[in-house]
Amino acid sequence: MNFNRKFVVSVLVGAAALLSASAHAELNVLACEPEWEALTKELGGDKVKVSSATNALQDPHRIEARPGLIARTRNADVLVCTGLELEAGWLPMLVQQSGNPKIAAGRPGFFEAGAVVPRLDVPARVDRSDGDVHAAGNPHIQQNPRNIALVAVALAKRLAELDPANAAWYQARQADFAGRWNAAMLRWEKQAAPLRGVAVVEHHKNMEYLMNWLGMRQVGTLEAKPGVEPSAAHLGQLLAQLQRQPAKMVLRAAYQDARPSQWLAERAKIPAVLVPFTVGADDKVTDLFSLFDVTVQRLLEANK
Repeated sequence: MNFNRKFVVSVLVGAAALLSASAHAELNVLACEPEWEALTKELGGDKVKVSSATNALQDPHRIEARPGLIARTRNADVLVCTGLELEAGWLPMLVQQSGNPKIAAGRPGFFEAGAVVPRLDVPARVDRSDGDVHAAGNPHIQQNPRNIALVAVALAKRLAELDPANAAWYQARQADFAGRWNAAMLRWEKQAAPLRGVAVVEHHKNMEYLMNWLGMRQVGTLEAKPGVEPSAAHLGQLLAQLQRQPAKMVLRAAYQDARPSQWLAERAKIPAVLVPFTVGADDKVTDLFSLFDVTVQRLLEANK
């Protein structure tokens, strides 16, 4: 083999190796919340490397941009967040400090789940005196599994656009997820039929999508205004209200203080229900399917 032929073979082998590495390269995904980490895993499998900036025991409104999180943001190819101002208090600074232009708002590497679902509680006006009100609507969209289905379609499409070599992979996994998810939704909705019309109190206005999906009714919140911690005076007023307008249960998310809901539950003689809210709330909630399995089960138990 002469020198020129050796050189050509060497180039071809090197190119093949690069193409193979490219085809098997993982997309590095940073999710803002655990539900989007779990969904990305469902859609990406071993073609993605994904972690979450927050966990189920943290308030997603209030996160500190620690050095380790900044480093993960700097190395991300894709940022998958709820949007709708949920992360407004920390995400812009995090992205700025990371110096990663690929995942800036408006770039292909930034995916906003809240942009692809019907929104609840969009205010006619925004006044800071009303508390923590989101101008774009209630951001806690993951509490309705129908929203998860809509986000899955859009996210799989975005992953395929960013990683065209594996486009067929993402499409196939989305189709498989959709089949399993639709079957699960039918099961959950059938199981949850007794919850329709049930009146509840919630800690913060973060259960609206769950209640809307299941046909439940909110008759009060432990917070007098969104984002304002429950006060003794407001809890007393709420207890008096429940004497006239009873509720069947008090709901709170895993990251919220249990004491106000327990105080009201004991005095109103109704159950206090810990709603997982997202993946990882406890060892029973390990993925999106178990998130809703546990949520529906706990609500049904409280409604007995």
